[in-house]
Amino acid sequence: MTKIIILGAHGQTARIVTDELLQNSDNELKLFLRNSTRLKQYQSNPRVELIEGDVLNTEQLAQAMQDVDLVYSNVGGIDLADQTKSIIKAMDQANQKRLIFISSLGTYHEVPGKFGEWNESAIASFLPGFRKSAKLIEDSDLEYTMIRPAWMDNKDEIDYETTQKGEPFKGTEVSRKSIADFVIKLINNPQAHIGESAGLNKPNTDGDKPAWI
Repeated sequence: MTKIIILGAHGQTARIVTDELLQNSDNELKLFLRNSTRLKQYQSNPRVELIEGDVLNTEQLAQAMQDVDLVYSNVGGIDLADQTKSIIKAMDQANQKRLIFISSLGTYHEVPGKFGEWNESAIASFLPGFRKSAKLIEDSDLEYTMIRPAWMDNKDEIDYETTQKGEPFKGTEVSRKSIADFVIKLINNPQAHIGESAGLNKPNTDGDKPAWI
């Protein structure tokens, strides 16, 4: 049995991961989020502990991480770099090593062509945080896997391919169910993809922007 803490547990991908793990594993979950009432449907589940808190509160976060086997971060926002600093510090304090971290396409200026130009403009205010976060994680001693998804949709499908840091990003979109599938595979095989930054996209979705925009 594995105990996992999910940071930013109200996020859409995180909720897919949570439901899948509760249905198809015996893992125990700590769900860390700012407003725990948003996930009150889990409050009576004996395998779930709801923790209301702020990722920027490093001491609180370190306490929540004390007895877990793996940290999965689904946090985001303009202040992502500050959140990442707190996560790394809390993991050090709690003697935790394994981190699964949701990042973003464009983190390494790796998205080619017109789509890359469009993406740079569309998420311009968020990319500095992703880039600083990636460097912080890469410079740490954590056993990390970063995931850089394409633009996310809610299609009921699992269909994706991966690229690695240093390779051009492929495609424009990917389903949240696909991202969740990759996260769950890492949880089930935590020694896989350590020290990697994987781009995730649905095959054959190349274009100037995602199809629905």
